[in-house]
Amino acid sequence: MSKDVINIDINGVTVPVIFEEDKSLPIVSMQLVFLAAGSIEDNGIEGLSHFSAAILNEGTGKIKAADFAKELENRAISFGVSGGRETIVFELSSLKEEFGFGANMTKALLLKPNFSKEAYKKVNMQTLGEILNKESDFDYAASLQLRGLMYKNTPLGTANLGTKESIKKINLSSVEKFIKSHLDLSNLIVVIGGDISEDEAKKLLSDTLAVLPKGAKRGLGFFEVSNQKESAVQTKKSEQAYIYFGAPFDMKLGSKDAHKARVASFILGESGFGSRLMEEIRVKNGLAYSAYSRLSTDKTSSSFTGYLQTKIATREQAQALVVKIIKEFTQNGVTKEELEQAKRFLLGSEPLRVETLSQRLSRSFYEYYSGLGLGYSKKQLENIEKLQLEELNEFIKAHQEINSLIFSIVTNDPAT
Repeated sequence: MSKDVINIDINGVTVPVIFEEDKSLPIVSMQLVFLAAGSIEDNGIEGLSHFSAAILNEGTGKIKAADFAKELENRAISFGVSGGRETIVFELSSLKEEFGFGANMTKALLLKPNFSKEAYKKVNMQTLGEILNKESDFDYAASLQLRGLMYKNTPLGTANLGTKESIKKINLSSVEKFIKSHLDLSNLIVVIGGDISEDEAKKLLSDTLAVLPKGAKRGLGFFEVSNQKESAVQTKKSEQAYIYFGAPFDMKLGSKDAHKARVASFILGESGFGSRLMEEIRVKNGLAYSAYSRLSTDKTSSSFTGYLQTKIATREQAQALVVKIIKEFTQNGVTKEELEQAKRFLLGSEPLRVETLSQRLSRSFYEYYSGLGLGYSKKQLENIEKLQLEELNEFIKAHQEINSLIFSIVTNDPAT
């Protein structure tokens, strides 16, 4: 088994293909990842990308959704389209003998999506139903409010799903325009692997993707997290207090210090039991069932985020404790024992993260998409293994910005 990035020329556009041949099972999987096509491209109409991706699950102009799904189901083909923050992704997986049929169905969909009034009405109703259901999802409410506070007046501060008000602004014409302007060859990365040779993959992709327009390369931009400490409370009929928090993290994707951030994040709040947050908040003070945080960097932002749930009566105590834990972490760093424990887990659990073809392809895609190069994850583990306590603590103390905490709270108690 080997991973590689191969390039194929389609209609004069060079399309990168992340490829891995794996004959251990007679299965083939493929992802078509359209960049700069997610909610970051909604252009003031929240939920437009998500709505458009949902339309793409409604069959083609010739084969309606029920028949489209039945044709795939009869052949045990898994297929779906999803919209994220930065991308729209087509996913196809099947037995090798049925993969050609699945690719042809994908081609038919790319060529002529179902832009009927019936499809629009169905997706509109489904989306409004999802939004309505989210009104009683307190985690969603707290996390969405946090994004709005962290990324004020930017595309990252909006709701992927949209709002009841924004969905009213989406019509069939805007969906059709969005899809036609965002599904193109110039912003496409293909991920394909399994029981398929490189030549077979190239031939299949050349045929399937030839129906796409060339398009023009789109950029994403980078959005800074607000450094203004603040706390916002939503009052809902909840039985607990939902506390979400975030702060800036001044490190860009591909930094030479990424391995230090991974270890620091693991120790502070990403490792579950044994992490600083869990030990202090749950084990020592009994304020929450779980507490979590992470440092993250991607192409459009870099941040520190976390969350916990606690009793309504102990909300202020728990919030104050989060502030205290993070302040002590950035002032004093970590112990040698914490570093060694983190190394043992991160290095020892590596085989579990690359067991399946799907895991390996996902990692390779991230490495390529992030501009880090294939094999980056292995190099990062080598750096973690060599990491010294003094280096790690120097890194942690240099990132005092994560103390600029923004809190988003949903509770049944409006007291602040």
